Amino acid sequence: MPEMITGKKTQRYSTEFKVKAVEWSHQAHRSVKGVAEALDIHPFMLSRWRKEYREGQFAMKRVKKAPPEAKQKI
Repeated sequence: MPEMITGKKTQRYSTEFKVKAVEWSHQAHRSVKGVAEALDIHPFMLSRWRKEYREGQFAMKRVKKAPPEAKQKI
């Protein structure tokens, strides 16, 4: 049987987007369902991102801060 082509592509989200969505969903007055609806994603996807976030699977590039001595030389 020939393979069917649906034309639907998988949406890819950046790590930054995922982290912001997870942090937003952790706010006290927010629910996973509400955040997912606001971002137009499935609640299961957001729940999976929350689990991955807890397990440390999101490796964010961190900006190095200037040493405290650099601030005092002004």
